[in-house]
Amino acid sequence: MTFQEQIQQGIPTILPQPKPYEADINHAPKRKEILSAEEKKLALRNALRYFEAEHHAELIQEFKEELETYGRIYMYRFRPDYEMRARPINEYPGKCEQAKAIMLMIQNNLDYAVAQHPHELITYGGNGAVFQNWAQYLLTMQYLSEMTEDQTLTMYSGHPMGLFPSHKEAPRVVVTNGMVIPNYSKPDDWEKMNALGVSQYGQMTAGSYMYIGPQGIVHGTTITVLNGFRKIKKTPKGGLFVTSGLGGMSGAQPKAGNIAGCITVCAEVNPKITHIRHSQGWINEVVEDINELVKRVALAKANKETVSIGYLGNIVDVWEKFDEEHIHIDLGSDQTSLHNPWAGGYYPVDISFEDANEMMANNPDLFKEKVQETLRRHTAAINKHTAKGTYFFDYGNAFLLEASRAGADIMADNHIDFRYPSYVQDIMGPMCFDFGFGPFRWVCASGKPEDLQKTDDIACAVLEEMAKTAPIEIQQQMQDNIQWIKGAQENKLVVGSQARILYADAEGRMKIAEAFNQAIAKGEIGTVVLGRDHHDVSGTDSPYRETSNIYDGSRFTADMAIQNVIGDSFRGATWVSIHNGGGVGWGEVINGGFGMVLDGSKEASKRIESMLFWDVNNGISRRSWARNEGALFAIKRAMESQPLLKVTLPNIVADNLLDF
Repeated sequence: MTFQEQIQQGIPTILPQPKPYEADINHAPKRKEILSAEEKKLALRNALRYFEAEHHAELIQEFKEELETYGRIYMYRFRPDYEMRARPINEYPGKCEQAKAIMLMIQNNLDYAVAQHPHELITYGGNGAVFQNWAQYLLTMQYLSEMTEDQTLTMYSGHPMGLFPSHKEAPRVVVTNGMVIPNYSKPDDWEKMNALGVSQYGQMTAGSYMYIGPQGIVHGTTITVLNGFRKIKKTPKGGLFVTSGLGGMSGAQPKAGNIAGCITVCAEVNPKITHIRHSQGWINEVVEDINELVKRVALAKANKETVSIGYLGNIVDVWEKFDEEHIHIDLGSDQTSLHNPWAGGYYPVDISFEDANEMMANNPDLFKEKVQETLRRHTAAINKHTAKGTYFFDYGNAFLLEASRAGADIMADNHIDFRYPSYVQDIMGPMCFDFGFGPFRWVCASGKPEDLQKTDDIACAVLEEMAKTAPIEIQQQMQDNIQWIKGAQENKLVVGSQARILYADAEGRMKIAEAFNQAIAKGEIGTVVLGRDHHDVSGTDSPYRETSNIYDGSRFTADMAIQNVIGDSFRGATWVSIHNGGGVGWGEVINGGFGMVLDGSKEASKRIESMLFWDVNNGISRRSWARNEGALFAIKRAMESQPLLKVTLPNIVADNLLDF
């Protein structure tokens, strides 16, 4: 069968042969035992409903074995035989260009070069899934190949509920992930519902088909590191940045450190992913001996090198050893998957990687105890460094939150706030999000590198023209992104699809998108898919990350994210998504995203103006109502540019009136 015929087939009527477990692939860890005997039967019933009854007797033992061995039913047998990658859009079968673009984006999320655990359909973060099983993937791709512009596909946590009649201006796909009743949003609730096959953790861009590999987080981390050094009034050259994690998202940190121009030490306990990142060029060197690491860092500091060093070992050892050896750390952070602390997101110190994985699966209570003990040690070592002048920030991975739950010395003197800020609280929020700057991204659906080069040039020209008249308040953001886009090609950031990211405000996003649309209309480039990370101005309500610099008491509300995805859906998005979880964990955040296909039409131009303006200014208005100074400046500027925008502004209360 051809590739197109396999897509159109969906779930095959003749069962494929079982596939061997490929040990050289980076697999998800075994999930903990959480289902009762009766619930295991229910999980099997749920899995088998995708298949004709004549196949149940053959599949049930296989699925039962998967559930017992891995803690989930992935349906490995049904993995496609074709290569999993984003193909040029014209290679996909279908009746609708928008649906073909979505198929491209789904396959990019599952590309072996992009996905963290591709056979388990997990893109990043240890549990950020595109689908729960391979039957869902096959059925979704079949639906997309049949879809017309008068239908919308409804996705329930990876499950394609079906194609429903709609209309041309409606979203082609509406995605929800993990949207459970609030009282059932604890980590074990996810474990149980995911094992039953009824819900999934979509992370942010994994379950919304908008992940573009580590490039997105490279850019965000580069901006963060640059501004971190600005905050401590020090040049990155010769400065030391210490962090941990080399997974799907965190693996971008060393590359970001190189672009920023500092020395980066990034610890990782997983040998396979460490060597993958080294072979991919995301880290310059790998060191396995802590004493050798001390010598190498001392030499790098003496020579003021720009170098990234991956330490194969536990980050706690690095913090403690650097304290003993008096190695000064300028910037410190952590990007292990602490949103998923009990299932492979963070590993205990003084226990081998293999032994820790065994303990995780077979003695989860002891594993949790060891993780929390490690978090206390980790925090204690960080505290010693910050007392010497290190600037430490939480990179939005729930490090501060889980350390506090472990009883670590992480609280401020008021016993309410954390001792250290979130990077959004201190850097990205006031410097970027409040002004409307966030992670705008695009994918060239032709798959041609020359199209990406042309879009880079277009975006750069637009930003340079805007910078000539930009207010002083946003000049730094403009210049950082002009510099980024100029260096994007030479830094070889493309993994998977021909994609790019930069930070832009609403004006910048609209102007760049319209310039792309005009270039498509003239035949200069092919179809372009627009999107963004959910980690943005408007898309996410996350009290310990995206909205951590909201101080009016509304940090724990989620109106903004819900309004965002509803508003995007009727203003022209091609697909929309809303998730529970993402970045900081299940039950800790609500986040929404979108995708928009540009085809050179006048209709696309209308959607650009309507949707992108709302997508950014929804968040700026919420931030301005919280009295954020940058957001007040930005929303007033937006109202001047758009007469139809009229936002409720706060009246500021004098501090002395509250002195009683």
